[in-house]
Amino acid sequence: MEDIKHTRWTDETIAELILKVRNDLLKDFLDDRFLKVYVNEQFKIRELSHIAVEFIRKDLKELLQTPVDMNHYRSLITHIRETDTASLSEGNEQLFYADVEKVLKRHIYE
Repeated sequence: MEDIKHTRWTDETIAELILKVRNDLLKDFLDDRFLKVYVNEQFKIRELSHIAVEFIRKDLKELLQTPVDMNHYRSLITHIRETDTASLSEGNEQLFYADVEKVLKRHIYE
């Protein structure tokens, strides 16, 4: 019988995983087409000004350089530790979109 190795999720490996997923999502939003489609679908805004897009892109690039807020992702961290898997359930993906939506809302509504 084959030995099954259980992953030992350290704070560091969990943080790296979350950072990678978050940054991959941020990079998707740096594509103007993806950004505009998302804003249209989620906020019912057909057109963003060129200036708004540039400010959003600037803030997203800055967010790429920051560490993740581990308190924000606490439920995901708990899920990873309890299940010993890195699968992202439907509820957890919203945590990543919430990071992006903070930036979007700042430039759409303010």
